[in-house]
Amino acid sequence: MHGSQSEPNYLHQISHRRIDPPALHAGMPLEDVLDQVFLSYNAGRLREACQIFTHKMLADDATVGLSLSGALTPAGLGMSCLVPLIEAGFIDWVVSTGANVYHDTHFALGMDLHQGRPGMDDLKLREHQIIRIYDIVFDYENLLGTDRFFRTLCRGEAFQRTFGTAEFHHLAGKYLAAREEEVGRKGRTLLAACYRHAVPVFTSSPGDSSIGMNLAALQLEGGKLAIDPLRDVNQTAAIVWDAKQRGRSGVLILGGGSPKNFVLQTEPQIQEVLGLEESGHDYFLQFTDARPDTGGLSGATPSEAMTWGKVDPEQLPDTVTCYLDSTVALPLLTAYALARRQPRKPRRLMDRLGDLSAAMERAYHARKAEHRPE
Repeated sequence: MHGSQSEPNYLHQISHRRIDPPALHAGMPLEDVLDQVFLSYNAGRLREACQIFTHKMLADDATVGLSLSGALTPAGLGMSCLVPLIEAGFIDWVVSTGANVYHDTHFALGMDLHQGRPGMDDLKLREHQIIRIYDIVFDYENLLGTDRFFRTLCRGEAFQRTFGTAEFHHLAGKYLAAREEEVGRKGRTLLAACYRHAVPVFTSSPGDSSIGMNLAALQLEGGKLAIDPLRDVNQTAAIVWDAKQRGRSGVLILGGGSPKNFVLQTEPQIQEVLGLEESGHDYFLQFTDARPDTGGLSGATPSEAMTWGKVDPEQLPDTVTCYLDSTVALPLLTAYALARRQPRKPRRLMDRLGDLSAAMERAYHARKAEHRPE
């Protein structure tokens, strides 16, 4: 009856734990705070995300894909969080906006970005040739210098061919890794770290960034460098196909947008388009501030993704959406994972990308042969 005490057994069935956190004290480790004090609401979802990422997604048989949207690297999150995750073997492949890759390059070139304040006089900033990203400010020369770097680099003979974006970023990362060492900033740049650990970095919209703009200018000069986005579709699907043949696949989604779709559409590509038997990603963790009720992809839930075949319906308990700014969530997740999990051996998927693509292609042609009309 309404108002009567619940049946104890049922309450215990649905209870994760009794709410009885310890009092915080000076020196309490951050990972203990997350486990013991982040109990409910989005704090609870953050705790669940940290625990699933660390204890399940980082299992030895799981392959982890990361999607990046929003201006995360200009805020220093590349060097503070993403590079340590790469170096620990916690991220196996990446889909990023071109902007995150481009602005991260400033650090490898010895350029500085600065903390400012929101609400500054933008007309005055423009008069002084200062660029603003909310509360981040830097000289306009950073853009011009980074443009010059990419144009000079990509005029080189090694770049006069057609690339997928992961192939392009891997080659560019080779030169950025060398430049990092020249300016005494080794370990500060995402592409350089991914090059050293053979982590593929894809850009789902390669023309939608300053890097794409500069490559387009080189095309006007008669350069032979071209980007093939369809190659990316098959290569990302091949990574997930291999992951599911060997074990499990998980995705960590920071923000939403095109990178989110690109990392998730690997499963519909495998199942719906190529006709290969699969059931979806095993783990889905997202940090977003987008609402689901507007119909936008950035706010789409794991259960909605499940209807597209993007998430395995059997694994929905291992999916979490946390409505929290990625700039808050990522440092906490990183610190938790580094404290609770020993480093994994890097998968070095970039070294095997050709083989993975060939294996999926063979499976596709074998399926077609089996179902060839008489």
